[in-house]
Amino acid sequence: MMAPSTVDLLQARLAALEPLALAIADESHHHVGHAGARDGGHYRVDIVAEVFSGKGTLARHRLVYDAAGDLMRGKIHALSIHARAPDEV
Repeated sequence: MMAPSTVDLLQARLAALEPLALAIADESHHHVGHAGARDGGHYRVDIVAEVFSGKGTLARHRLVYDAAGDLMRGKIHALSIHARAPDEV
């Protein structure tokens, strides 16, 4: 059995936010040769969840980072986060 990919792991972690929509893209290929490229991948997260309603950008990003947890200390070097509430879609 193959080990789950970082995208799969991140998707499982972000499920805690009960997303109505979630897309995760591995953008590591854009950062080949970049100093951080060897320490973890670069990912883009597009997420729509009710939990973001009434919260500002910083609070939304904290929720995503908290859900990602220990993935941020190894498998993920950088996240580009696009977090929206359902009424913003």
